[in-house]
Amino acid sequence: MDVGDVRVGVATSDRSGLLATPVETLPRGEDDVPRLVALVAEHEAVEVVVGLPRSLSGQEGPAAAKVRAYADQLVQALGAAGSTVGVRLCDERMSTVTATHQLREHGGRGKKHGRKRRAVVDQAAAVVILQNALDTERATGAPPGELVGGPPG
Repeated sequence: MDVGDVRVGVATSDRSGLLATPVETLPRGEDDVPRLVALVAEHEAVEVVVGLPRSLSGQEGPAAAKVRAYADQLVQALGAAGSTVGVRLCDERMSTVTATHQLREHGGRGKKHGRKRRAVVDQAAAVVILQNALDTERATGAPPGELVGGPPG
């Protein structure tokens, strides 16, 4: 997931964990967390990866604090729904820039404008975040990032 103040971009992967694909973009509001809980069940997710925004130096600022709070809220909502799916925070530095660049490379420039364009970018950023997490786990054999509500790493 790419969590922003206005929207949440959502991606999923194939069952083998090789390829991330876009799912949808949710507007932030009272319905976004329940919809995410439903998407976790619908897609039979084994884990949720949430992008953690950090500065290029790796420091966390106010945006990271908001995402951490959102991830905590999601953990609580999943638990209340009877789900045992874990939530991980993974570094998302440059994900939106990478997503925008990839969309332009693949002919995405100018096709959508305004809100529709931003929604596509949010989904593409979620794909970048998830793909990086999948690739990291495959390369290292260890889950990426830190488990929300658990020990880091």
